[in-house]
Amino acid sequence: MLTGLHVPLITPFTSTGEVAAEAIEKLAEHVLDQGASGLVALGTTGEVAALSAAERARVIEVCARVCGARGVPLTVGVTGNDTRTTAEALKGLPERVAAALVTVPYFLRPGERGVVAHFEALAEETPVPLVIYHIPYRTGQTVSAATLRHLGGHPMIAGVKYAAGGIDQDAIDLLGDLPDGFEVLGGDDAVISPLLALGASGAILASAHLATDRFAELVDAWRAGDVARARALGHRLARLSAALFAEPNPTVVKGVLHARGLIPTPDVRLPLLPASEQAISQADLVAVHPGQ
Repeated sequence: MLTGLHVPLITPFTSTGEVAAEAIEKLAEHVLDQGASGLVALGTTGEVAALSAAERARVIEVCARVCGARGVPLTVGVTGNDTRTTAEALKGLPERVAAALVTVPYFLRPGERGVVAHFEALAEETPVPLVIYHIPYRTGQTVSAATLRHLGGHPMIAGVKYAAGGIDQDAIDLLGDLPDGFEVLGGDDAVISPLLALGASGAILASAHLATDRFAELVDAWRAGDVARARALGHRLARLSAALFAEPNPTVVKGVLHARGLIPTPDVRLPLLPASEQAISQADLVAVHPGQ
């Protein structure tokens, strides 16, 4: 389940500001046609913090229908900085969800002992396997390789989306000694190639809304040991990722998708603002021939 390329779908909006359900379905079909192994709904890229409960349910419904028809896994982001409400959200997930991407508790910064207690408590109540979302840039809480390795020993904790801001010593230590059945998915777009080279099993990449086939090829190339091809692809795709993250995610991604007619508007919800025309045109230019 946690191998290959998984695309964390943006949430497109209509011109009147509503969730564009038809556009979600169209985009989901598009990235799967281009080689994605699965989808992630309600991640950071999906502006989950700006969606109502009803809108979140609608997004899950559409993505679950597409993934069910295609026979591919759907992972759903579950946010929360306290254990009780996070557990309730997990228990409310539909049956067709394959896994839950759960952030390390944010803002509270509970320390690593608190992180362990949080995820162990969730693991005892969740109906689906958990993927830890380790992104200290947003949560303010670092998690060591030792802590992740310990949590990975629980049968209901299937892996980690590793987005520590680069390739740090903990990433190297973790990938050098993984618990059985525990996978690492890269989540830092610009450095996904070296993380795959170190042994990550796959990736969750916002950049893969564009050049999906090339990002899927990058994952496959590293897993097949085709170093020359993987290295060349990685360098070129890193430039695309840099362009797509030139302004806050997912503003540039949405701008390019709209320019290509894949979503009805480039709109995001406050406090995000739409990307500049310069950033959109530059990213679109880089995306024209990615990985060639």
